[in-house]
Amino acid sequence: MFQPILFDPEELFKEPMEKYQRFFSLLDLSSLDNIFQTGRRPISHAAITKALIFKNLRSLLTLSDLTVELYERPKLSYILGFPTRTEPIPVERFSVFLRTIDNAILQQIRETLVLHLIKRKVISGKYLSVDACPIKANVKNNNLKTHVHNRFSKDHPPHSDPDARLSVFSTFPDRKKKIEFFWGYRNHLINDTVSELPIVECTLPANVYETNVIIPQLIIVKEHYRFHPKAVMADSEYDSATIIDFILNTLHAKPRIARNLRRDSGSQPTLSFSGAPVCIAGFEMISRGIYWDPRQNRMRHKFYCPIRASKKFAALHPDCPWSHPQFEKGSGCYKNIRVDRDIRHLIDYDSQSFKKDFNRRSSSERIFSRLLAISMQEPSVKGLRATANLCTISHITVLAVALFASFVNEPKRIRFIKSFIPNL
Repeated sequence: MFQPILFDPEELFKEPMEKYQRFFSLLDLSSLDNIFQTGRRPISHAAITKALIFKNLRSLLTLSDLTVELYERPKLSYILGFPTRTEPIPVERFSVFLRTIDNAILQQIRETLVLHLIKRKVISGKYLSVDACPIKANVKNNNLKTHVHNRFSKDHPPHSDPDARLSVFSTFPDRKKKIEFFWGYRNHLINDTVSELPIVECTLPANVYETNVIIPQLIIVKEHYRFHPKAVMADSEYDSATIIDFILNTLHAKPRIARNLRRDSGSQPTLSFSGAPVCIAGFEMISRGIYWDPRQNRMRHKFYCPIRASKKFAALHPDCPWSHPQFEKGSGCYKNIRVDRDIRHLIDYDSQSFKKDFNRRSSSERIFSRLLAISMQEPSVKGLRATANLCTISHITVLAVALFASFVNEPKRIRFIKSFIPNL
């Protein structure tokens, strides 16, 4: 027999709703609604952003799941700022927002949260860690269960997401390194290792190297947040003389960057008694002077093929005995020998201090693990701007939870993204 309901079921969720209301009251999203909107009756951009944050808090996989959740919980929808509706909010309202909103606006919101956390002494910036996370594009090329011709050919990018680029990432099944290809993007991050909170982030196509991103991000850390870190941690992908020099001489911090062993694996040229390299044919090469290589940030001594560089030598040996391809092209082979001291000699790789600081780098992995738990690595949208906005909102979610935890005097729970608010 049907039992009539004697109370409003939404009253059961009254207390959690009040917690969400307190949580969202800390976020200043007024800048989002200052944007002029045309077309259909506008929906508050601030409300959409709050809804996407709620999607992260609840780990909802798709935008469709979010619209259903908001439709079935009208009080939650009202708290987030949506008007009363008799039908679900169309999914396209969320997808269009992610495709069109300028990421710089969301970055300003994220930066404001970072500044609040710095003011409340949650983020100190004494130790920084750098890392990047692969973001697989939502395309069938990444689904190995589908049949795609030229799946991972860079000359055939996926039609459904032309912004995606081909790259690789490493996995370690059974403790053995495995390289996998993917189409997509990378989220580049600098985080505070003590609080394990993100400070600077950006999303770029996957084929953009990490070394091209870190220095602009460190400049933001220095000039915008006024941090004076003691050390900066990074893995071997960031082992660059330019990066090490910036950390040492601009940030005045200790570079705790793992040594890239591939840099030491190259074969060294055979040298003659005079110190000049000997080419593959056994000829002593001729010096063409010392020059500064700005790309590699080092001093080099350049040597050329003696047949091409000396008419006297060419009269005795007109042809290369090995028929070197460079000789056949007309220029001849050459060698560059570094003559200045490598800046890496300033890093105490084997010291206990280096090992202790470098262990802090695992904080980046834990941050990405939490972000992946809220589905950042499996975006339900396509395109660089939409993916970048989705990632930025994920970082906003993490920072907002940390700020809320500091306001309610729960400092040990600043990293409880999914469980903090319901269990408060």
